[in-house]
Amino acid sequence: MTVKVRRQRPRRRVFWALVAVLLADLLALSDTLAVMSVDLGSESMKVAIVKPGVPMEIVLNKESRRKTPVIVTLKENERFFGDSAASMAIKNPKATLRYFQHLLGKQADNPHVALYQARFPEHELTFDPQRQTVHFQISPQLQFSPEEVLGMVLNYSRSLAEDFAEQPIKDAVITVPVFFNQAERRAVLQAARMAGLKVLQLINDNTATALSYGVFRRKDINTTAQNIMFYDMGSGSTVCTIVTYQMVKTKEAGMQPQLQIRGVGFDRTLGGLEMELRLREHLAGLFNEQRKGQRAKDVRENPRAMAKLLREANRLKTILSANADHMAQIEGLMDDVDFKAKVTRVEFEELCADLFERVPGPVQQALQSAEMSLDEIEQVILVGGATRVPKVQEVLLKAVGKEELGKNINADEAAAMGAVYQAAALSKAFKVKPFVVRDAVVYPILVEFTREVEEEPGVHNLKHNKRVLFSRMGPYPQRKVITFNRYSHDFNFHINYGDLGFLGPEDLRVFGSQNLTTVKLKGVGDSFKKYPDYESKGIKAHFNLDESGVLSLDRVESVFETLVEDSPEEESTLTKLGNTISSLFGGGTTPDAKENGTDTVQKPSEKAEAGPEGVAPAPEGEKKQKPARKQRMVEEIGVELVVLDLPDLPEDKLAQSVQKLQDLTLRDLEKQEREKAANSLEAFIFETQDKLYQPEYQEVSTEEQREEISGKLSAASTWLEDEGVGATTVMLKEKLAELRKLCQGLFFRVEERKKWPERLSALDNLLNHSSMFLKGARLIPEMDQIFTEVEMTTLEKVINETWAWKNATLAEQAKLPATEKPVLLSKDIEAKMMALDREVQYLLNKAKFTKPRPRPKDKNGTRAEPPLNATASDQGEKVILPAGQTEDAEPISEPEKVETGSEPGDTEPLELGGPGAEPEQKEQSTGQKQPLKNDEL
Repeated sequence: MTVKVRRQRPRRRVFWALVAVLLADLLALSDTLAVMSVDLGSESMKVAIVKPGVPMEIVLNKESRRKTPVIVTLKENERFFGDSAASMAIKNPKATLRYFQHLLGKQADNPHVALYQARFPEHELTFDPQRQTVHFQISPQLQFSPEEVLGMVLNYSRSLAEDFAEQPIKDAVITVPVFFNQAERRAVLQAARMAGLKVLQLINDNTATALSYGVFRRKDINTTAQNIMFYDMGSGSTVCTIVTYQMVKTKEAGMQPQLQIRGVGFDRTLGGLEMELRLREHLAGLFNEQRKGQRAKDVRENPRAMAKLLREANRLKTILSANADHMAQIEGLMDDVDFKAKVTRVEFEELCADLFERVPGPVQQALQSAEMSLDEIEQVILVGGATRVPKVQEVLLKAVGKEELGKNINADEAAAMGAVYQAAALSKAFKVKPFVVRDAVVYPILVEFTREVEEEPGVHNLKHNKRVLFSRMGPYPQRKVITFNRYSHDFNFHINYGDLGFLGPEDLRVFGSQNLTTVKLKGVGDSFKKYPDYESKGIKAHFNLDESGVLSLDRVESVFETLVEDSPEEESTLTKLGNTISSLFGGGTTPDAKENGTDTVQKPSEKAEAGPEGVAPAPEGEKKQKPARKQRMVEEIGVELVVLDLPDLPEDKLAQSVQKLQDLTLRDLEKQEREKAANSLEAFIFETQDKLYQPEYQEVSTEEQREEISGKLSAASTWLEDEGVGATTVMLKEKLAELRKLCQGLFFRVEERKKWPERLSALDNLLNHSSMFLKGARLIPEMDQIFTEVEMTTLEKVINETWAWKNATLAEQAKLPATEKPVLLSKDIEAKMMALDREVQYLLNKAKFTKPRPRPKDKNGTRAEPPLNATASDQGEKVILPAGQTEDAEPISEPEKVETGSEPGDTEPLELGGPGAEPEQKEQSTGQKQPLKNDEL
């Protein structure tokens, strides 16, 4: 059995070594294990995470809510986010920014900029001449671009996710509206860069919702196509999407579920916000009507009052979705005048009648783009908070002609859950079940170029050409190559949007520039001069529409080809030389590798050396001419891009914005640290003042000591009230450390007295049990004794020393006044207990793994008589058995003896045998098995 144990130990070491390596790898990857998603709505955002042990969980914010308002309050020395910022909207509406996403990617002349200014006149928008965009002017010293404000929100969302996940997070999937164009998508990516986030993908929010729906209903998807319509009316916009779910065969993983976006329709301004603004205007009119004749100012001119009315309108819209009427009321709306008015659902529906007429519009757009009819739609599912308005459901139900609308999806969290599933799928740290996602291009993209043509001899005209790169409702991500065949000199081409006729006139104005980029090529002519004897295969431009729906021009190349013929003489010489060299090493022939980036010729196998079809090679003189091979040359062409829709921030400006946001974050962290230090100091002062009057503290302190401490605490409290506002974090921490040092002795005496009863009781129990153990050990008969005299004497010495120390220390402590530092310390009691326990555990381990020595036998093979001084109890009952017969009782199992080499204090257990192992029995010389004796201590 000893051998068995020794064989196990190396395997254990190997096992734990492997575990250590795996843990080290996990720790090295800990920064990248968790991923997050941000469902960035107009009014609120939902954040979700995936980390080991936490699959797809919505993050709770600091108020323990599952969604957070997308609001930022920016003041000279502090920032507020979420619910805190929402509460600041009433006090400081000018510095509180919301719905700023509507300004992303838009130039100052865009109709949406004017619409934003009309909706929120309290904000001052300034013009950025470099990019033709607008900034928020908070004060003469503070101005921020919409991208910077969004960067702050994204950074805040990451802090929420990191607090929830308890680890750093950098990788994220962010949702964007499906109708975002190239400029708007690039603006979101720049905001994410400012926040220090690595964007795995910008996913359309309708696609994320469809993915969430499919993931949780994977079992319902089969080879039969199912067409589902999602109608999503949120705060700022409405999107209708037709999705087809079906099992498809993939090269990588066989049959897998797939969702395909078939049709999309949208209305950029139809949503809950517009309804609330209508209600706000109605309430403002009612309030002005109530004060008519009092020469009062128009409430619309008071930003704070209008912010209060908007908040009440939001509440009113929600309540009227479930009630026929409700009383709107605001205390102190303006000039300390209260407002109270009854509003009915009928009045609300009349205010928004033209909005409800626009509800079917996105449905018709989606059907047209999908080239489908309503009969092909199996179910219509509601998404978004504004779909809870009864009139919206009524109009929509009539428009789709269904018996009912589907409400079997979490309208608030579906997009966040779908996006975080995609984040886990894109991350290298997780393995998820595949779900194929085929998104669709909403805005077609084409390439336009002009070239000179000779229609008649001597007559040259310019011909304008268009080639579609990515067609409307075509799938993406996707790569495309456009080849220009008739250019031998430098030229330009243009990347523009295709036919946008499906957009109305107003939507086209909001869309912005339909021209994306002018591409200027440099080096085309030089490439032709470099390869005059080669045939041009055209100028190839490689485009990529990535997972985020963002277009990029990867590279432009000038490609040439020519036919290369190898002469028989030269080939024969080379072949002979190659065969001669390879024969020295026992190898076969190896063809020459092609140069200049041409295709590599594969090395023939040994069986193929005999020539095609196994025919032996012809003699040297009869060798046939090899067929000519193509040689391909690729020359990189220089590219200059002129962005036409909305220039991105230059790298230096982007770096400034990054630093700007980092400085604000650092300032916020310092502010939080200072507040924490001030709160800790204030709490310590109040708690300690209270403790001075408690009996246990008065018992261990003199009146003079308490007066000194109380005086210092009062002085610190006065200092905190008078000078604490301007005190730094370091000053606050130093003041707290000073007070703690002053009270250290008092607190120590109280804590020690609290610990004494428990510690002393535990010590007494250990001493009693150790003494009983030693007494039992000394009673073991000499022939069965497993402990040496030195071991028992050592234990006895430790027991006696511990008793002596305890009695002496208690006596000394009894002489000291309670106000002095105690000599009986809890740490000393614990140290004595550890020393005594170590000695006892050593002997217990020895008893556990030691097998008693066998009894001596006489010459006849019988057991020797016990010693004359052995008592009856020591001997036990002795039963003499007939020859060849064993006892009926089962033998008592006993662990086998193992040489452990244990030292005192070594308590490492050894695994001997397994559960249910049969006890081993010694064979006697007569062939009988004798039961083993199990000594009990």
